[in-house]
Amino acid sequence: MQPAISLYRLNAIIKSTLDAHLDPAYWVTAEIGEFRDSVRGHVYLDLIEKEEEQITAKLRANIWSYTYQGIRQKFTSQTGENLRGGLKILALVSVQFHELYGLSLNVKDIDPSYTIGERARKRQEVIDRLTKEGLIDLNKQFELPLVPQRIAVISSKTAAGYGDFVNQLESNPDGYRINFTLFPAIMQGKESTPSIVEALRQIEQTLPETRFDVIVVIRGGGAQADLDSFDDYDLAKAIAECMLPVVTGIGHERDESIADLVAHTRLKTPTAVASFLLVGFKGFEERLNTALTRMDRACRNSIRQEERIHKDFDHRLRMVASNKLTRQSETLARRVSHITTHAKHVVQVQKLALQMIGKRSKQLAFGGLEKNNLKLGHLERHLVQLNPNTLLGKGYTRTEKAGKPIESQQIHQGDQITTISLTKRITSTINEIHTYGKPGAI
Repeated sequence: MQPAISLYRLNAIIKSTLDAHLDPAYWVTAEIGEFRDSVRGHVYLDLIEKEEEQITAKLRANIWSYTYQGIRQKFTSQTGENLRGGLKILALVSVQFHELYGLSLNVKDIDPSYTIGERARKRQEVIDRLTKEGLIDLNKQFELPLVPQRIAVISSKTAAGYGDFVNQLESNPDGYRINFTLFPAIMQGKESTPSIVEALRQIEQTLPETRFDVIVVIRGGGAQADLDSFDDYDLAKAIAECMLPVVTGIGHERDESIADLVAHTRLKTPTAVASFLLVGFKGFEERLNTALTRMDRACRNSIRQEERIHKDFDHRLRMVASNKLTRQSETLARRVSHITTHAKHVVQVQKLALQMIGKRSKQLAFGGLEKNNLKLGHLERHLVQLNPNTLLGKGYTRTEKAGKPIESQQIHQGDQITTISLTKRITSTINEIHTYGKPGAI
């Protein structure tokens, strides 16, 4: 069994062994975990390595203030952001071991190009994933209204960019009125991604009652670190799958974020977004005025054309009516002449017929009168012959009973009868009756 040694002695052995066998410095890739500034200007940080989001290695590190000033200036100027937790870096470090404080790393330099490349790699991974899932151009398939009047705005109420956006809309010289509703969200830092995603969800929950035309995501300018959340996959996916067209103006003049890439329309600043909306109104008004001018011109031309057609039609109608009236007058005159001639002929024929009828009537009348005179003479002679006095004058008599001929009544023996001759009336009593043609007496 080896003799026991003190803890300090063991740490001293470790320190001397490391000093003897390690190089003075190593370029190490790692992710910054915790990052702390001290009042003296020194920086204390944890360098970590992850595998599937699980920490597999971790070491304490420090950057002395005189070194940190140069590293920070170079890193910020090239990457556009400050050193912070969550960044992946390529650092030149020396390994230190202290008997009391243990193992640590002293950062001597940081290569900004590695961080830029790592950020680009991660960004490209997100873009490739969105492309594979068909999300890159999904939101662009919406048709942006010519005049979006109802706008859902995602921004921070206190952000200068939001104020610029509102001022630009409300003070437009043409007096266009645009209705917008703010859905507040955190627009920078780690909490910005879930906050913006939640604002998008709230907007979609108000549909279709709110009838928004477009969603606007705006923020003012800021450091590159403040914009990293707009390269986040979850935020990009939420924008791509949104049920309305999304317009971004996140205040970065130089680079295009992934949120810009998947949005329907990308603009640089909130003011540019407001101008874009107002330009749409102006363009629509100009097109409307042009259409009204064309419509007015077309109406005037149409009216003039109709007036010409009407005049031409009226002229032709008058000509046709006049010609037809002339023809009808001529036809009527011919018919009147024909009727007059025919009427005269008919009158002449009827006059001749009447003359013939009159002559014939006279002939018939005279013939009838002569015939009737003959007939009357015959009847007169016949009546004379039938006159009782004529018969009585020839010696005939008439026998009556009570003033009636005896042939019209029954007679009996003892009845008184009167016998009338031309000059005498003889009254007799019936003594005997002989009936001729019938046997016996009545």
